Amino acid sequence: MSILVNKNSKVITQGITGKTGQFHTRMCREYANGKNCFVAGVNPKKAGEDFEGIPIYATVKEAKQATGATVSVIYVPPPFAAAAIDEAVDAGLDLVVCITEGIPVRDMINTRYRMQGKKTLLLGPNCPGVITPDEIKIGIMPGHIHKKGRIGVVSRSGTLTYEAVGQLTELGLGQSTAVGIGGDPVNGLKHIDILKLFNDDPDTDAVIMIGEIGGSDEETAALWAKEHMKKPVVGFIAGVTAPPGKRMGHAGAIISGGKGTAQEKLDVMEASGIKVTKNPAEMGKLLKSVL
Repeated sequence: MSILVNKNSKVITQGITGKTGQFHTRMCREYANGKNCFVAGVNPKKAGEDFEGIPIYATVKEAKQATGATVSVIYVPPPFAAAAIDEAVDAGLDLVVCITEGIPVRDMINTRYRMQGKKTLLLGPNCPGVITPDEIKIGIMPGHIHKKGRIGVVSRSGTLTYEAVGQLTELGLGQSTAVGIGGDPVNGLKHIDILKLFNDDPDTDAVIMIGEIGGSDEETAALWAKEHMKKPVVGFIAGVTAPPGKRMGHAGAIISGGKGTAQEKLDVMEASGIKVTKNPAEMGKLLKSVL
């Protein structure tokens, strides 16, 4: 078991004819050891062509009908990426993973509004993707650091996702699924959504939750975990030394009105029974200590 994706997922690449889309589709395909989960690409101007044997269709709807795809990954440039998400949602896919960074906030507000009442889940934008080790990788994360196992990882930061995974693997602790939710202010799945999925997954024993300054998503997830989570969770928040009002890294990582500070988040997490560390080098050891 895993969450969101597994070896049976069938994936469409939107933006497969661009340099980034081609590079990462190739990397993801190689990660799957010849089992091709990537079944289609989409580009209306290049329909009928193929990329290294992957057929290209004019629309997501056509690609889904022809291949039975359930997931889409988006490498479309920022001005067109929200429309690409809309197209995947309208086609009724189960999951859309949007890697693109720099999508205008107004576009994403419209897209999130349009998604209300639809079945499609959105991961991202501005995220590294999702990986179920030894089964499937969708996105830009380095596959070689992952190892199959029973620890769930959810993070707003791509780099810290890799850091946590690398530490776990070194300690001999594999991962059930690692999920990068992205750091944009208007995005899809939040920490709480991923915690719920890990809580229900019989093959996940514990979770590392990594957050950042800005917003209140980590506090919301922590309060939910206090009441409902049946598995140990350890946490880290990036940005303890960040000055108020200054944007740090991700578009969503900004402290405003005295809210969203790292210490505030850590306090709520600790009060909710989540073991936390202020040292990112200790995430793996802390997780091992609670098992």
